Amino acid sequence: MQRNFRLTRSTDFKRVRRNGKSYAHPLLVLIAIESENNLSTTRVGVAAGKSVGNAVKRNRAKRLVRAAAQDLHPQIKSGYDLVLIARAPIIQVKMPVVRIALQALLLRASLHKNNV
Repeated sequence: MQRNFRLTRSTDFKRVRRNGKSYAHPLLVLIAIESENNLSTTRVGVAAGKSVGNAVKRNRAKRLVRAAAQDLHPQIKSGYDLVLIARAPIIQVKMPVVRIALQALLLRASLHKNNV
């Protein structure tokens, strides 16, 4: 995912986690808030806690989530900051399942462009 589409600062992560609305799935947690800078793009940050596993497992989980977010990024409404938090069961699934889980969360959060 390109750098200008990512949340990189810890202050941005904290703002989204503190003020955003969260949506849970067994594999992922999505926290969303409208961008405070009124950006025309949606920025995505990915995190995985120690409950996911050791560093290798956490990095694999983050790679899976980033790849799913990159595939779905054109379908996400503009002007939002999103934080995606990986949960422990994500290690046992493949990429298409993660993409479906993220798409379900986006639909529930009304952030999918094709949401009717």
